[in-house]
Parts: sequence; C-alpha cells; structure tokens
Amino acid sequence: MSRVPGWLGRLGAGLTEMGDRLNARRAQAEKDDDFDGGDDFGRSNGTDRGGKDSADVPAVSTANGNGTPPQPPSPPSDTLVAAPAPAARPDPAAAVPWGMRVAAEAGWRLLVLAGTVWVLMRVISAVQLVVLAFVAALLITALLQPTVARLRRYGVPRGLATALTATLGFVVMGLVGWFVVWQVMENIDNLSDQIQDGIDELQRWLLNSPFHVTEDQIKDIAKSLREAVGANTDEITSAGLEGVTVIVEALTGILLTMFSTLFLLYDGKRIWQWTLKLVPAAARPGVAGAGPRAWRTLTAYVRGTVIVALIDAIFIGLGIFFLDVPMAVPLAVFIFLFAFIPLVGAVVSGALAVVVALVTQGVFTAVMALLVVLAVQQIEGHILQPFILGRAVRVHPLAVVLSVAAGGMVAGIGGAVVAVPLVAVTNTVVGYLRSYSQEPALRTSPVPRGATATGVAPVEHRPPS
Repeated sequence: MSRVPGWLGRLGAGLTEMGDRLNARRAQAEKDDDFDGGDDFGRSNGTDRGGKDSADVPAVSTANGNGTPPQPPSPPSDTLVAAPAPAARPDPAAAVPWGMRVAAEAGWRLLVLAGTVWVLMRVISAVQLVVLAFVAALLITALLQPTVARLRRYGVPRGLATALTATLGFVVMGLVGWFVVWQVMENIDNLSDQIQDGIDELQRWLLNSPFHVTEDQIKDIAKSLREAVGANTDEITSAGLEGVTVIVEALTGILLTMFSTLFLLYDGKRIWQWTLKLVPAAARPGVAGAGPRAWRTLTAYVRGTVIVALIDAIFIGLGIFFLDVPMAVPLAVFIFLFAFIPLVGAVVSGALAVVVALVTQGVFTAVMALLVVLAVQQIEGHILQPFILGRAVRVHPLAVVLSVAAGGMVAGIGGAVVAVPLVAVTNTVVGYLRSYSQEPALRTSPVPRGATATGVAPVEHRPPS
C-alpha cells in the first residue's frame, strides 16, 4: 500500500520532465527561426530587427572552447518529420500521345471542312437551276469567246461582236435541237413498226439459240412487262403532269443561260476584276494569277470536247447509216451531245445505237454497229483526246468516273456534264497556287550546283542589254 503513492509520484515526475524538455525544444526552434528571419532582414537592410546597425550587434562566437565550429543541435528523436510535397501534375496536352494529338487536330478540321461543304451543297441544291444555268453559260462563253476576240482584232466594236457571236451560236444550237426533234417525229411511226418486227425476230432467235429459252418464258417476261406498265399507270400520268413543270424550268434555264452568256461575252473582264475585289488583299495576287489559267483550261476543255464529240458523231453516224439503221442522223446528234459526259456518255450513246440496230435490223447488224462504236471510241481515247486536249486538262480516269457519278447524283445530267471541267479547273488552280506559294522559298534558297542546277534553280529573267 505504501509503494503505490511512490510509483505514481515517479510517473508524474517523469511526465513533467518530458513536458519541460518538449517546451524547451519548441522554444529553441522558434528562437532559431526568428534568428534566421532577422538575419536575412538585417543583411538586406543593414540593420537588425531592433533598428540597430548590424555593426553594433556583437559577433556570435564561431568556435567553442576547443577551436572547432559549433555543431547544430541534432533534432530530437521524437520530432515529427514533414511529409514531402506531392509532385506537380503534367500538362494534360503533354500527356496525350503525339499521334493522337495530330489525329485530333486533323479530325476537327476535317469536320469543319465537311460541314462547310455540306452547307454549300445545300445552298447549291436550293438554287440548282440558277447554278446550272450559270455554269452552262460559262461553258458556252468559253466556246464563243475566241470568236469575239477575233472579231475585235478585225476592228468590230465590242457590242456588235458580242451580238453577232451570241446570235450565231444560239441559232446553231437551236437548229440542232429542232433537227433532232424533226427527225424523231418523222421516223417515229416507221421506227415503231421496225421495233415490233425486230422484237419478233429477236424472239425467234432466242427460241433457236443455245440459251434454251422456251416460249413460255418469253410470254412470262412480256406479261410481267405489261403488268408493270399497268400497275404504274398513275405514276406515268403524274410524270406526264410534272413534265409541264419540267418544260417551264427548262425554258427558264435557257433564258438565264442566254442572258448570262451575253454579259460574260460583253463584260467578262470587268466582272472578273470586280470578283477579285471580294478576295482578301493578301490572297489577291495568287487568285489573280490562277484565274486566267483556269479560264484557259476551261476553254481548252470545251474546244477539245466539241471537236472530239463531232468526230465521234460523224464516224459512228456514217457507220450506222451504211448499216441501214433507222434514224442514223438523230442517233449521231445524240452521240455528239452525250460525248460531253466523259466515259459514261460514250457508253450510253453507243449502247443506244446498238439497241436500235438490234431491234430493227437484227443481231448481225447490231454486232457490226457494236464494232463500229468500239473502234471509234478506241481511236478517240488513245489518239484524239491526248492529241487535242493535251496535258492542259489531263485528269485521271478514276477521278473522271467518280466526279461524273458524284455530279449525276447531286444534279442529274447537268451535274454529270459540268463535273469533269470543274475537276480540271480545280486541278489547275490548286497546282498554280501551290507553285505560287513556293516561289518565295525558291527565291531565298541557295542556288543549286551541279547537274540539277538547270532543272531546280528558278529561271532569272534579265532585260536585254
């Protein structure tokens, strides 16, 4: 019983001593902190915290009794150590892989470009008639403008030269259209009888052919065709009613085309100069240089296409005429018109001539007509187009097919006609702008040496001395 108070007393004394030591160490740490802050402030201002000059402050002894510098007090074993600060997080953009960043940058730009193209296509589809009329006027102007320029060189006034050229051009096109309609109306009755005879002959040929086609199968096909026509009578009637609207739109487009052609022939240069004012000043020199080159490309395309189409129509028309195929002249005119749709138009017009020969003159005549069409088209593709069109409007066949398909899907036959010249002009403009942007770099680049100097170095034009 007597030991319990003594044990409690020793425990209390130990706790009291430990608390005193902790207080002393805390006070020493605060004193060291105050001394460091005051020393720094005194060094920067030349005074201590009391306002006295640092020269009046007694120097602190730097050695103990043995002549060695005093050691800093070791931290107590029970002092808490502060945790290290967390590392700074990297920039989120730097944490993304480089390839993904490039893909994202290209992706949103492509999305903006696709949205712009979509809006542009929506606007064009809303005013499709106006756009097609203006593009047709550009094509006709490219065909007629050299005649205006030639008349101007002969001293004819600009207004009179424009009126003469436009009147002559529209009269010729009108006569061609009237001739086609007249020939079709004159031969439609005879053609229907020949088609019926040809169908009967084709039926007899199928019965005796190695394809083993039976008469019941032929009757089933004919019955299905009659049922299809009878079932779609309402749609055919509505299409006939819509034909009135189509005629009105066609007349409107023709008037817009004639009106636009007149002004482009008469005042095309000033229209182009006004268009250049809409371009930003920084890009105006490049666009001003690309415009004439684009116009030369369009002019070369229209001239070459007209010559090639005319040659195709003459030779194929002569071939089917000597084969006694009816309506040879209207078919030749159709071949001429369809030649303005590259690749696709030649196939469609040639197939039309072969089908007419098949149903009117029989299988042998159709085979001969097919040989004539293929021979003329081969000559066209390998000789006429490279020689006449040249490198000015050279477009890859894949680009031609894709552009014709896209133009046909967007704007029908008119879109298919203007697709290829649009691609050719775009190719010329992009190529010129790319070379134009590289000219400053070529001027500042060092002059190449050796065998490549002639082909690489920019040509320096010097005035004659």
